[in-house]
Amino acid sequence: MGFDWTDEDKLKEECGVMGIYSQGQDVSRMIYYGLYALQHRGQESAGIAVSLDNKIDCYKDMGLVSQVFSDKSKLEKLKGNVGVGHVRYSTTGESQAVNAQPLIVKCKKGEMAFVHNGNIVNAECIRKILDSEGIPLHTTNDSEVMANMLARYYEDEDNMEKAVKEVMEIVKGSFALIIMTEDKLIGVRDNQGIRPLCLGKTEDGYVLSSESCGLDAVGAQLVRDIEPGEIVVIDKNGVKSIFNDKWNRKKLCIFEIIYFARPDSIIDGISIYSARKEAGRILSQEYPVEADVVISVPDSGTPATIGYSEESGIPYGIGLIKNKYIGRTFISPDQKVREKGVELKLNVIKENIEGKRVVLVDDSIVRGTTSKRIVNMLKKAGAKEVHLRVSSPSVSYPCYFGIDTPYRKYLMGANNNPDEICSMIGADSLGFLSEQGLIKSTGRTNQFCMACFNGDYPMEIPREGLALDV
Repeated sequence: MGFDWTDEDKLKEECGVMGIYSQGQDVSRMIYYGLYALQHRGQESAGIAVSLDNKIDCYKDMGLVSQVFSDKSKLEKLKGNVGVGHVRYSTTGESQAVNAQPLIVKCKKGEMAFVHNGNIVNAECIRKILDSEGIPLHTTNDSEVMANMLARYYEDEDNMEKAVKEVMEIVKGSFALIIMTEDKLIGVRDNQGIRPLCLGKTEDGYVLSSESCGLDAVGAQLVRDIEPGEIVVIDKNGVKSIFNDKWNRKKLCIFEIIYFARPDSIIDGISIYSARKEAGRILSQEYPVEADVVISVPDSGTPATIGYSEESGIPYGIGLIKNKYIGRTFISPDQKVREKGVELKLNVIKENIEGKRVVLVDDSIVRGTTSKRIVNMLKKAGAKEVHLRVSSPSVSYPCYFGIDTPYRKYLMGANNNPDEICSMIGADSLGFLSEQGLIKSTGRTNQFCMACFNGDYPMEIPREGLALDV
């Protein structure tokens, strides 16, 4: 799709899902607003499917929500009181229109629309099973694999809920998914709760969303988060929950707290903004330094920067301005422009930096190349010292559960210790928040997947997935 220069060092967003059940009104416009609120979770494609009179209609394409539905007639044609929506960033499968969601799957008992956030680690094994049974697959992503497994079991079971339970026994990985049949909405969260999903209430129905900010956008009241392993069925009778009879160990992806989620969201009872600000406070305690000003890498590093400033007593200042109108582009820049990408998207306010000892706060370091460029920009602007502080531990391992992670050989933290990273980036000092400090910032016990920091994965990874370690 394009290239976001200052985000090249970040772990990439996964996807955003939204589903709405209304007793009477059309829901496509509400889903459109909800997807707008979830746009940060995926910018490659967007789509909406609705159900009316036992018929499912769908429109999806490559681009941002505003681009895909720039022709408002496309939205107006989607009539129905039940619907699902999706914004996508590809973590498995190529970035092309055929992989856009919702996926519409036909079976003997009718149609269903399917939206998925996450990654199925044993998808290749399941793909081979489906292929051997002559079930055609039209995309390269694992969401279609899961959708076709559901269709397969739906044909043999009395209802969709039983089919979902059967499939949950087979698939391994992370998933927050919403299924729409012709008359109901079903939300499912994986057994570890790696990917988020919450339930909201409107005046005449219910909403399922990846984050609570999606509920806010459509005027829904947050009811609660879907529990790990829970199946929620919404229809004309209201809401019914089906819980997995197995013991489920909650392992929410910690990067939802660090970076992915919008700061105004609440996930599993955790205020994202408050957690990020507290991480900055703890980071100041763990890595204090004498300095004149604390600045952030905008915008994701700002809450932690405020926390660091308040705890340390060092004044908070604005040292970098972000050009919000570059973003992602359909035109691929040439190498010379790419090398100047950070300067195009970020500019230094020289008067706030020159002659000062600067604390630069960011939320994470992945490859380290952008951090190096920013430190160099600050020093060129006259910063006397630049002390880099990171409000998460060093990323050292790839993710298999719905995050687009570079190969391990490209992860700066996998191959270098903090002193080496500091030298490579050109900072005067460097401090990463500890794992214990990160957990403390959430106000919870260790209910998180932190495998990208310590390699302790919440489940066994099939051997074909281990190629990411190369």
